[in-house]
Amino acid sequence: MKNEGIFAGLLRTWRRFVSLVRLEQTVFALPFAWVGMLLARGSLPEGRVAFWVTVAMVGARTAGMALNRLIDREIDARNPRTCQRDLPTGRVSVRSVQLLAGLSLGTLVVAAGFLNPLCLALSPLAVLLLLVYSYLKRLTWACHLGLGLVQACAPIGGWLAVTGRFELPAWLLGGAIMLWVGGFDILYACQDLQHDRAVGLHSLPVRLGARGAFRVARVCHVLTLVLLALVGTLLGLGGAWNLGLGLVGVLLVWEHSLLSPEDLSRMQQAFFTCNAAISLSLLVACLFEILT
Repeated sequence: MKNEGIFAGLLRTWRRFVSLVRLEQTVFALPFAWVGMLLARGSLPEGRVAFWVTVAMVGARTAGMALNRLIDREIDARNPRTCQRDLPTGRVSVRSVQLLAGLSLGTLVVAAGFLNPLCLALSPLAVLLLLVYSYLKRLTWACHLGLGLVQACAPIGGWLAVTGRFELPAWLLGGAIMLWVGGFDILYACQDLQHDRAVGLHSLPVRLGARGAFRVARVCHVLTLVLLALVGTLLGLGGAWNLGLGLVGVLLVWEHSLLSPEDLSRMQQAFFTCNAAISLSLLVACLFEILT
């Protein structure tokens, strides 16, 4: 019975951890780190590199979400959409989330050190980005691109882990991810338009209204496809990459068809299902391109 109680306690803690950091959303960024590795090498990466890139990405993703929840806990408590999150309700303590964030940032830096000197040297910049981006909505309507910039570190980091140097395709791939993430974050922020406007937070929906924000999100996603096509051209990628790019285009159209400025009821389907399918589709396309 005692062992059952310990197991139940550990299971509750795990569930709270998953809920807090939205662990399932790691699928958005992690495939792009792998895409960066695959395209940089032109073949499967070394197992050691793939392992430490994965560890670094999980550490960065966990740290980013934990810091975001910490920094925004008072805002979340006042927002009807987010007031039931773990920190505002007290299901998780501030101290435990601080500890989680610290351990995750340490994991990121250690993993970078096992990759190469450039990744280690740049790890403080990654930590700074993770610390800063949650504050941007207090300062500027361009906060969505701040989140996109954080996510752009995934493919660029994967590329640097393999090559140890910056190259144009890595920048283009990072730019594509920045615009993709920034675009869907603009759509996501439409849910909080009235609340953000009332409490003085900044976002593109607050600045332009929902209709204007939707137009900007569409432009971001068109530019995402353009940059991904440029990556394929520069690297001489063929049919598998182009097929994957076409599928990404279809999924983006589907994502936008699920939502409108007047109806955001299918946001979870658009946000999670579409975006997970986009990142995994491009990873599969990249694997087929490299291996066939």
